[in-house]
Amino acid sequence: MPRRVITFPCEGATLFGTLDEASGRTGLLIVSGGNEIRIGAHRGMAWLAAQIAAAGYPVLRYDRRGIGDSEGDNGGFEGAGPDLGAALAAFREHGVDRVIGFGNCDAASLLALDGRALDGLILANPWVIEAMDDLPAPAAIRARYAQRLRDPAEWRRLLTGGVDLGKLARGLGRMLPGKDAGGLAQRIAGGLRGFGGPITLLLAERDNTAIAFADAWRGKAFDAVRDRARIERLPSASHSFASAEDQLWLREKVLAALV
Repeated sequence: MPRRVITFPCEGATLFGTLDEASGRTGLLIVSGGNEIRIGAHRGMAWLAAQIAAAGYPVLRYDRRGIGDSEGDNGGFEGAGPDLGAALAAFREHGVDRVIGFGNCDAASLLALDGRALDGLILANPWVIEAMDDLPAPAAIRARYAQRLRDPAEWRRLLTGGVDLGKLARGLGRMLPGKDAGGLAQRIAGGLRGFGGPITLLLAERDNTAIAFADAWRGKAFDAVRDRARIERLPSASHSFASAEDQLWLREKVLAALV
């Protein structure tokens, strides 16, 4: 199917996007995570867009302000609500009636916070980790230590001085109750409570970001959302669904959410 570059305005800046055209009236809007350009990690988003368009759904990817080809200043994912709105408006101008948003990591968080104008959400490994120090989220630390406690080699490392006791102590401190549900998780829960469309969550079970989100998802903040969302779990540690098997799984789950 045809693939072409488009431009559209956002608060005085020009944003660049890539449109994979198809005949369907339901489209997929892909939001890049972190500071990735629209091609995605390992070209993963470009590959996914081609696959989805081949199945009959048009796909738009874009660079937010200050990233890749787009003008302006990079305000991070929490400042990218206007960019999301501009991309959605541009997509609808190209003949799409129904738009489902897809994002991984903090792009998923952006969609949860600012995606109410979309018709559905596909959120992969949403970012809920508060920036505190260089340690992983408490839920990820608990999962890692639980795995290590079952490994005799780790006990030998501890007894022979092969473990950084200072880092161990800091990690144990982060595991204390009440450390997980930070303000970002609360705000994401609030955004999802106000969203009226279908919600699909895609979690790579051994990825630290997904582990942290799964832990927050069990909290009270998400009580009103839990029954409305469909969760799909992949037994993988790849945050970006990098392997061929992970990519095919991602394609299958995204297509299922577009129907």
